[in-house]
Amino acid sequence: MNTYSSKLLENAVDELSRLPGIGRRTALRLALHLLGEETTTVDALANALTTLRNEIKYCRSCHNLSDSEMCDICRDSRRNREIICVVEDIRDVMAIEKTNQYRGLYHVLGGIISPMDGIGPKDLTIDSLLQRVQTGEVKEVIFALAATIEGDTTNYYLYKQIKGFDVKVTTIARGVSVGDELEYADEVTLGRSIITRYLYENAMSR
Repeated sequence: MNTYSSKLLENAVDELSRLPGIGRRTALRLALHLLGEETTTVDALANALTTLRNEIKYCRSCHNLSDSEMCDICRDSRRNREIICVVEDIRDVMAIEKTNQYRGLYHVLGGIISPMDGIGPKDLTIDSLLQRVQTGEVKEVIFALAATIEGDTTNYYLYKQIKGFDVKVTTIARGVSVGDELEYADEVTLGRSIITRYLYENAMSR
């Protein structure tokens, strides 16, 4: 039995419930809330989402999300260009930036190696990371991936690729608990983890 009095409402609920973490009950509440808003407010939301999807770019250097070909961080002349912090995705960049403890550049992998999910090295931006290392400008690469089996597997793979270059390879301290995602770590803990990073070679022996 169809509980919706409007097919238009049902369609809206169907689409909203496709979003991660949004069940049909929450989707219905959101749809009804939008119905109560001014048309201009709903139009602004729809336009913002459409513009985001159609016009967002990936930085040609670090693969961070950007409004232009080069992101604001990579364009910032005040950043230390000798250090690259390797992260899984844009949420990790945002989490680290909130700490105000890091002034280097980033490299967004776009995921981590996970054979169970069919994600291998070729599915990530590893080749472009190696290209950046090969320039000779980079003096340190920091691994800032989640403390999970997949994160550790990715760290090890990257280390094997990078260790032949004259670059120091470090990893953030385990102030971030094993199994935790960076985006959920509090700013103080994450900031300290970056400051107290140590050589990756030492991490492997722990």
